[in-house]
Amino acid sequence: MGTWNSKEQLPEAWQKLLNGALEVRERAYVPYSSFKVGAALLGEDGGVHLGCNVENAAYGPTNCAERTALFRSVADGHKPGSYAAIAVIGDTPEPITPCGVCRQVLAELCAPDMPVIMGNLRGDWRVMTVSELLPGAFSLKIEN
Repeated sequence: MGTWNSKEQLPEAWQKLLNGALEVRERAYVPYSSFKVGAALLGEDGGVHLGCNVENAAYGPTNCAERTALFRSVADGHKPGSYAAIAVIGDTPEPITPCGVCRQVLAELCAPDMPVIMGNLRGDWRVMTVSELLPGAFSLKIEN
C-alpha cells in the first residue's frame, strides 16, 4: 500500500493506532529478550483493542503483540473479519513486520485487504495489506 516518511502523512485514525501501539508497547513483558512490541487493532465499530508481547521462559508459550490484540478482541466478543486496520510498532531498523505465525492469524481473522500499519521508534512507517504480507495463506475455505 505504501511507505511514508512521517506519521503525519498517515490518516488520522492510523496515527491514533500507532500512538496506541507505542503506548501499550511499554507494558510488554519481555524479561528474556527486552524486545518490546505493541499493537493496536481497530474494529469496524471504532473500538481499539491493544496488545503487547508477553514472553515465557519456555519460549513456546510466548505471545506476540498482534496475536494478543486479536485474541483479546475475539474474547471481548468481536467477530473475526470485523476489523478495519492494525498497527504494530517495535524498536527495529526498518518498520517492524509481523512474524509468520501472526501473519497466518491475521489471514484467518482479518479481511485480505485490511491495512497493516508497521512502524519503528525512529518514525519510519510502512503499510501493507494482510494478503500482501502472506500471499497464498493457508485456509480451510473450500471454493467450488
